[in-house]
Amino acid sequence: MGARIFLVVAIVFTAVATVVVAGAPVHHVVGEDRGWDPSTDITSWYSQRVFRVGDKIWFTYSTTQESLVELRNEEDFTSCDLSNPIKMYTDGLDTISLEGEGIRYFVSGNTESCKNGLKIPVKIQPKEQIMAQNNVGLMAVADGPTVPSASTNLNGLSYILAVGLSICLLGL
Repeated sequence: MGARIFLVVAIVFTAVATVVVAGAPVHHVVGEDRGWDPSTDITSWYSQRVFRVGDKIWFTYSTTQESLVELRNEEDFTSCDLSNPIKMYTDGLDTISLEGEGIRYFVSGNTESCKNGLKIPVKIQPKEQIMAQNNVGLMAVADGPTVPSASTNLNGLSYILAVGLSICLLGL
């Protein structure tokens, strides 16, 4: 009987951990190993990202050549008008928490670098609402794709695997 209780606890923990990990905040390192630098293709880096409430964005740069400025609106962002910033960052390693939905505008503190494209508008989307039970229900009703998808629904798959394992081990 003790082994069954342990197994049930392990299965529940696995299902809960899967949901928690799937909704975990992401730490985005701008420009990856090249950082916040005029030689970095920031547009390509940015186009491959989804920013959500709770994520963090990290900027790394040489303080002798660059800085970071958060601007108030799209107009200032587009024109690289640094005269009325929300905040200026100069540490060389700046972590910014994305705490609310909307768009935040980050540009280089060097006007020339900004005008040459060292800037990103960060569109922050709501937290991803994932529930393993909802995904399983949808999978049972909806038709599946005819060709395997490159992305896997890990939550549903983990939940199904845990339920299948428990059925096998409990002999149901």
